[in-house]
Amino acid sequence: MQPTRILSRLTGGLLVSVTVLAVAREWSAAPWPGQVLPPLVAALTLVLAVQVRAARYAFALVALALTGALVAVEPDWLAITVKGAQTAGFIIAFFTALATLRSAAASSPSITAAGRFLAQQPPGRRYLALTLGGQMFSLLLNYGAIALLGQLATASANEEPDPEIRRHRSRRMLLAIQRAFTSTLPWSPLSFAIAITTALIPGARWSEVVVPGLVTSVLMAGTGWALDTIFKPRLPLPRPAWKAPEGSWALLLPLLLLLAILVSSLVALHEVTEVRVVGLVMLIVPVIATAWVLVQVRSLTALGRRMRDYAVGELPEYRGEILLLMMAGYIGTVGAPLLTPVLAGLGLDLAAWPVWLVLVSFVWIIPLAGQLGMNPILAVTLLSPLVPAPEVLGVAPAAVVIAITAGWALSGVTSPFTATTLLIGSFGGVSATHVGLVWNRGYAAALAVILSLWVLFFAQL
Repeated sequence: MQPTRILSRLTGGLLVSVTVLAVAREWSAAPWPGQVLPPLVAALTLVLAVQVRAARYAFALVALALTGALVAVEPDWLAITVKGAQTAGFIIAFFTALATLRSAAASSPSITAAGRFLAQQPPGRRYLALTLGGQMFSLLLNYGAIALLGQLATASANEEPDPEIRRHRSRRMLLAIQRAFTSTLPWSPLSFAIAITTALIPGARWSEVVVPGLVTSVLMAGTGWALDTIFKPRLPLPRPAWKAPEGSWALLLPLLLLLAILVSSLVALHEVTEVRVVGLVMLIVPVIATAWVLVQVRSLTALGRRMRDYAVGELPEYRGEILLLMMAGYIGTVGAPLLTPVLAGLGLDLAAWPVWLVLVSFVWIIPLAGQLGMNPILAVTLLSPLVPAPEVLGVAPAAVVIAITAGWALSGVTSPFTATTLLIGSFGGVSATHVGLVWNRGYAAALAVILSLWVLFFAQL
């Protein structure tokens, strides 16, 4: 057996094991899953580091250096490193669970047909259709929604013979897809923004965040649509005839059915169990994905083969992204205790800041950190322990979550280091920096003001 194949199988086995332990830790009161998780995370980190390029395993070296610094200055270093490893394990389990749904969708003809229908909409309703449809796709496929819809949108735009029209059409469609995805981050229980922020902020619950998060989503989607409508390019006349899209809106019904099953399951179990919503997601999503694949293949033997291929074939292909996500969570957790005395030495005490400044700072600092290459996971896990508890600030936990997720979403459309801008740039034939700071410049500036005002207004309710 080739070494790469052995490593793939070992990687897949460790990822599945970490996921099972993380789910058991969420659903069980027993301490053993949390105790077994750190050594498995350490083993997974080592296995991943020998398979990725230097830019990715550099994060593992930074994590190792920070651990050494923590051991030197912090008496309670062991508890902090264990917590960091558990955070990394939770992030990977969440990623692995969501990827099952993406894998099931990849082999579904109905999903591709629905995406093609959205991409072929006429100019008058294309942006709005991709925004609303893109949100539905994003809930199910996460970053896979950008990959699928981006590919279909690019193919649709390339059918236009006029290069000027083709350029404008491609840019507007890709921006609609990106903004649709980021607008789901502040409320979707399947987003890393909600999963990580609600886990870090004491007393935060998804049920208390979902409604104000939807308001944030509407503000983001509405701002994007308004700017696209107001500043749409003036094309030369006569405009070319538009070919009718293939199919009808009924193509979206399977997508709506899946979303209804997913959301209703989450809501129902969230009300009758004490398990956090992220724990529910990590169990419910793979179950739905397995049932979806079974409907497609109609054979238990074929289902077993697909599950095996997913574990040892598909999952290891994400090795670079997985290592980056793991180290972002670990570095943020371990780095926060090291950063606290530094800030104290500089006289920066967030408890002494006005409440409004603490909340609004999240909307601005997280996107600014993204410009410096700081992943939102890293920024939030690093900064959130430095913020006083919500009861100290005198606001509800949901207010802090809304502020953080608003900044997270803004980072998703502006940072040249996030997957969203990288994917959109690759489809649009421009750099990720161009997407974030040129294509989205006006959108981000308008949203930074709008979301700052919304965060302050909600905090007063």
